[in-house]
Amino acid sequence: MESEDEELKRIRESKREKLVNHLEGGNEPVKQKTLPDSPVEVTDADFDTFVNKFSPVVIDCWAPWCGPCQMVGPIIDELAKEYSGRVVFGKLNVDSNQNTARKYGIMSIPTLLVFKDSKLVGQQVGAMPKDALAGALTKYL
Repeated sequence: MESEDEELKRIRESKREKLVNHLEGGNEPVKQKTLPDSPVEVTDADFDTFVNKFSPVVIDCWAPWCGPCQMVGPIIDELAKEYSGRVVFGKLNVDSNQNTARKYGIMSIPTLLVFKDSKLVGQQVGAMPKDALAGALTKYL
């Protein structure tokens, strides 16, 4: 038979293990602790999973032939590093992923979609300088 001290020790250890497991994202559906610090390529197949996994999320909707998209791309890369740990950036090639582009009514590119807690909370259309883009995104974050 277990003594009271041994039982208390066992209970404490069990609770400690559950707490550590929870904090490390064990079996609980929690947001990933280590956030990407560069834009992640997303597709029609994994778009919803990506938006549900992180919060907040900014998706750069672009195409390889789009000149303004090519200008915004490096800015998105910089912002992803600057906002690392606070915002996750994704890139969606609208030519290759037309279902998602259609779902969100993307008619002009570049378009940035802003999601918070899996819900679309903002949209920014067109190329702009880094400061203006950062300012426009800050109101959603």
